[in-house]
Amino acid sequence: MTKWRVVFTFSPEVITEPIIYNLGQQFRRVTNILRADLTEERSRIALEMEGKEKDIETGIALATSKGVRVDLVTGNIEEG
Repeated sequence: MTKWRVVFTFSPEVITEPIIYNLGQQFRRVTNILRADLTEERSRIALEMEGKEKDIETGIALATSKGVRVDLVTGNIEEG
C-alpha cells in the first residue's frame, strides 16, 4: 500500500459530480480529505489517497479525464 497527497481543483462544471466518492468505490482506495476551499468559481480539495499505486494512478487519470486538475503534494499541505 502507498499513500499519495494531492490537491484536486474542480471547475464549476464538475463540482457536483461525486468524483472523490467514485475513486474510492471503483479503485478500492481510501480517501481522506485534509483541507477544502470551496467558492462559486473554483473548489480545491487536498486529500490523501491510500491504496495500490496502480489504482491511485488510474484514479487520478479518471479525475483528470473528468476535467479535474490534479497536483501532487510533496510536503505539508499549507493553508492558502
